[in-house]
Amino acid sequence: MPCMTDQPARWTQATVHPDMWADPDNDPRNNEGPGPDGEPATLQDFLTNYRMTLRMKCEGLDAGKLARRSVPPSTMSLLGLVRHLAEVEREWRNWISDGDPLPKLYGERDADFGGAVAEQTVVDAAFSDLEREQAATDAALAEYPDLGERVGKDGSSVRELLVHRVEEYARHCGHADLLRECVDGRVGQ
Repeated sequence: MPCMTDQPARWTQATVHPDMWADPDNDPRNNEGPGPDGEPATLQDFLTNYRMTLRMKCEGLDAGKLARRSVPPSTMSLLGLVRHLAEVEREWRNWISDGDPLPKLYGERDADFGGAVAEQTVVDAAFSDLEREQAATDAALAEYPDLGERVGKDGSSVRELLVHRVEEYARHCGHADLLRECVDGRVGQ
C-alpha cells in the first residue's frame, strides 16, 4: 500500500536520540579519531558512509517491503534505489572510458525501478550487482590519482566524478530515509 494511506507508527532503535537510526556507539559510520587526510580520502570516506547508510536503510526488510513503492505514480522503492545505484556506478565507468559504453544492467529507461519486484532472487541480484559495480568503479577511478585529470569522451575531471558519486548517494539516501519510514515507520539519520 502507498505510504499516504498506510502510516506505520514512527520508531527508532536508538535510545540516546529519538531521531537517530542507531545509538552513536552502535553506528558503524561513527569513526573515532581524526578524519581522513586529503581530498581523495575524504571523498571516499563520505562515499563509504553513504553506501553504508543505504544498506542500513534496507536491513531487516523482506523482498516485499524492499520493493514497496512510495506513492503513485512513482516507481521508487528501496530495491529500486539499489538497482538504480548499481546502474549509475556502471554508467560512471562509461564516463571514464573512451571506448564503447558498457551495456545497461537492467535494460531501457527506468527498468532499474520498474523491475524492482518483490522476489528474493531480484533482491539478491540487486545487492550483488551493486557490490560488483561499486568495486569496479572504485578500481577504475583509483587509476587516476590526479583529481584534476580529465578523462573520457566528455573530458570530465576525476574530481567531478568523485563529487558526483557522493552527491548521488547522498540524494538517494534522503529518498531511502523517507521510503523506509513509509515501509515500517523507522526513522533516523
